[in-house]
Amino acid sequence: MKLPVFVVDAFTAKAFRGNPAAVCLLENKLDEDMHQKIAREMNLSETAFIRKLHPTDKFTQSSCFGLRWFTPASEVPLCGHATLASAAVLFDKIKNVNSTLTFVTLSGELKARRAEDGIILDLPLYPAYPQDFHEVEDLIKTAIGDTLVQDIRYSPGTRKLLVRLSDTYKRSFLENLKVNTQDLPQVENTGKVKGLILTLKGEPGGQTQAFDFYSRYFAPWVGLAEDPVTGSAHAVLSSYWSQQLGKKDMHAFQCSHRGGELEISLRPDGRVDIRGCTAVVLEGTLTA
Repeated sequence: MKLPVFVVDAFTAKAFRGNPAAVCLLENKLDEDMHQKIAREMNLSETAFIRKLHPTDKFTQSSCFGLRWFTPASEVPLCGHATLASAAVLFDKIKNVNSTLTFVTLSGELKARRAEDGIILDLPLYPAYPQDFHEVEDLIKTAIGDTLVQDIRYSPGTRKLLVRLSDTYKRSFLENLKVNTQDLPQVENTGKVKGLILTLKGEPGGQTQAFDFYSRYFAPWVGLAEDPVTGSAHAVLSSYWSQQLGKKDMHAFQCSHRGGELEISLRPDGRVDIRGCTAVVLEGTLTA
C-alpha cells in the first residue's frame, strides 16, 4: 500500500505554528481498521482521509469528496483544522481546478473555498446554553482549580463545555494557565462532555492585532490533552461571542504554545465562515 501523505500547519501562514494535520489521499477504499492505525502512526491531533466518492472522480477535477478525521485514539465527527489542511492540499499541491470544494462528512456537507488570503471554511454554527455550575463543578475545579469563572455554557451538538474566565484576566493569564487534563476523563465519565473550551474576552478595538476573544481547547476524552488550534471549538465560540459582543465578524486567537489566528464571519443562513491560512511542511508517501 502506498498513499500520498502531507503534513499541513493550519490557521497559520508560518511553518511550525498553528495546528498540524496529516492528510492522506485515498485512490482506493482503505480497510476500516487501517484509518486508525495510520492516525496512530502519524501521532498528530488529527489525520484526515480524503476519498473519491466515485471511481471516475479525479483529485484534480472533482469538486466533491468524502472526508474523515481520526485522532490517534478515535474517529471524530468534526475537525476544522484538518478540513482546512485537506482543502489546502487539494488546492495548492494537487492543483484542483475548482474554487469551492465540498466534503461529505459525519457533520454533513462542509465547503471550503479559495480566498485572497487563505481558505474559508463553511461550518455549522453550534449554540451553547447556560449550564448549572454545580453539575460541572468537579470537572472545572479539577481542570483549573480556583481560577475565577464568569460564565459556563454547554453545547449539546458538540458535547463541548465552554468556560469563560473572568474579564479581570489578561491574555497572558490564559496562555500560562496550567490545566490538569490527565484526571478529566475520570472526573467526567458520563459521555456528556467530550471537550473543554476555556475562553476569555479580547482587548478593546483600536489596538494593532486586537482580538475579540481568546481560547484554549482540551479533549483528553478523545486522546488530545490540548489541541493547538480548533475549528470545531470556534463553531461554538463564534455563536457565544457573537451574542456577547453583538458582532457578526470577529478576529480570534487560540492561545496554545503554537498559537493560531481565525477570522470569523457569521452567515445569515445560521452557519459560520472561518478563514485561515496554511503552511505545507511535509509531503511524501506512506507505505505499509
